[in-house]
Amino acid sequence: MEKIFDEIRPYEASEMKQAFEELLDDRQFNLVLKGFAPWLPKGLRKGVLRLAFTGVKTPLDFQLRFMKPVVKYIIRKHTNGCRFDDGALKGFDSKTLQNKSPRTSQDDSSPRYTFVSNHRDIVLDSAFLDVLLVESGYPTTVEIGIGDNLLIYPWIKRLVRMNKAFTVRRSLTPRAMLESSQLMSKYIHYAVNTKRENIWIAQREGRAKDSDDRTQDAVLKMLAMGGEGSPADRLRDLNIVPLTISYEYDPCDYLKAQEFQQKRDNPAFKKSRQDDLDNMKTGIFGYKGRVVYRCATPINTWIDELASLPKTEFYSALAHRIDTELHQGYELFPCNYIALDMLNGNLDQTEHYSEADVANFEQYLTAQLAKVSLPNKDEAFLRERILTMYANPLRNHLQSNKATD
Repeated sequence: MEKIFDEIRPYEASEMKQAFEELLDDRQFNLVLKGFAPWLPKGLRKGVLRLAFTGVKTPLDFQLRFMKPVVKYIIRKHTNGCRFDDGALKGFDSKTLQNKSPRTSQDDSSPRYTFVSNHRDIVLDSAFLDVLLVESGYPTTVEIGIGDNLLIYPWIKRLVRMNKAFTVRRSLTPRAMLESSQLMSKYIHYAVNTKRENIWIAQREGRAKDSDDRTQDAVLKMLAMGGEGSPADRLRDLNIVPLTISYEYDPCDYLKAQEFQQKRDNPAFKKSRQDDLDNMKTGIFGYKGRVVYRCATPINTWIDELASLPKTEFYSALAHRIDTELHQGYELFPCNYIALDMLNGNLDQTEHYSEADVANFEQYLTAQLAKVSLPNKDEAFLRERILTMYANPLRNHLQSNKATD
């Protein structure tokens, strides 16, 4: 492994055992474990985990042994199913998708991908994808970038590095941010082409609170800092796949609406570390309904159409095309159509839902709004914000289809 990446990379195989022991010795981590199994004495909890760790040599081993069962439990308990539509990845050979041939002698020569997706959940976006890839027969999971603002305890940083996460540094000076972005881009290229890993990265920094999912040019520019050749060559080297994540229900919708009001009432409002933890916990354990992950055609199949554009236009055109792919990939549910009609005050989308669907969604809205804990709760504003979150995927889907007709 290149030494220059030591500051940000996940753990290597040789570091896993020590990292696991340090995790077991962490007082705060043990408090978390106690919450999951309060009936087990501390020493026995450690013994059980050490036994379970037997044979784990790599971060992928760790994911399959420890994380996959947890994520599958979350899918069973807190969703109505999680589906993977990867049909758009079928039928392409490595030469079509990959600018450079594999550089290692691993046991397979299948392409590795950089999944660029909309961002719905801080923890689960990549965790669900890991399980879906493994269960669909892909040779490995994804490495992910996690903002250091979320790594608020040593045990969290240790755990995510064991779970194939690399660190994204936040709140830097402009110069330090540029250097950090360059290093991260070089690492992503190294991970895809030399380590033979897939990458997952969100299309923008942070979640789109109103579900109006738009790719930031800055993310694409960062990805193109590594590699060689033109911007199109550098991005082609990563096998970028636009990936649409659709939730029937977003368990954090009321928290996002609450934050909208807090920022409206106090423009200087900033979330606390506790707010981030609350969002993570709610996202993991809240009800999501049906969840669908849908891959679009890899951009290597069409990026040459944009390659001749001036650099100033290239990234915005690319972001727009990726957005079109993402928006067309939404799985739409009755609540999306109901929300749009409620906002517009009409019944234009009524063919897509029933009276029972409306009653269920109204009941859901009432329950979510009741969870908002603000002293000056603005019910009408909060309701409009939540409805907008569910209407925007449909708005964008309809707009993208109109644009390509």
